[in-house]
Amino acid sequence: MNKFIITVTLFLFSLMLSQAQTTTLKAGETAPDFKLKNVDGKEVSFASFPKAKGYIVVFTCNTCPYAVAYEQRIIELDKKFKAQGYPVIAINPNDPEASKADSYEKMQHLAKDKKYPFPYLFDDGQKITDQYGAKRTPHLFIVSKTAKGNVVEYVGAIDNDPEGTKTEKTKYAEDVITALKSNQKPAITQTKEIGCTVKRKVKA
Repeated sequence: MNKFIITVTLFLFSLMLSQAQTTTLKAGETAPDFKLKNVDGKEVSFASFPKAKGYIVVFTCNTCPYAVAYEQRIIELDKKFKAQGYPVIAINPNDPEASKADSYEKMQHLAKDKKYPFPYLFDDGQKITDQYGAKRTPHLFIVSKTAKGNVVEYVGAIDNDPEGTKTEKTKYAEDVITALKSNQKPAITQTKEIGCTVKRKVKA
């Protein structure tokens, strides 16, 4: 086995190990706060929404076909629920060196082109991505603001229609927020996230 094959093998093993060690938050756990740069240059955190009852945190990106398929549905979530106290906060988890079309400048162009009504945040160094354990795009975390802090209520997919072709679909995100607005615990707190894997910079 030559040095090149050995190097590649070791890299792949270390990559698999690092991904395996990334634990995704679960319902009932504390949602870490953050302060990340929005496409308008301003920093955004949970405190940017003082009247919010909770938050729809979605890790998404410019490039993944699944993320693109969900763009309009994410916009609709914000339009429907922001006024009810549950704004969307979108975070791009991809490293721009690993995915050049996910650079901050490209994010600005996309947000302007699609007229995003919500913040679209750049996670420099993927620190918040790792804290949440976001693994795919899109990966959704619905959070409640409580007396004990910000608590995760649901983790997973937005709905059960990643291709956007079903006439009838189970709208996980909407069902969760409807339950929370009625002061009830959601019937489903976790589903399988569906999308492209988060793109990470190759470490030397």
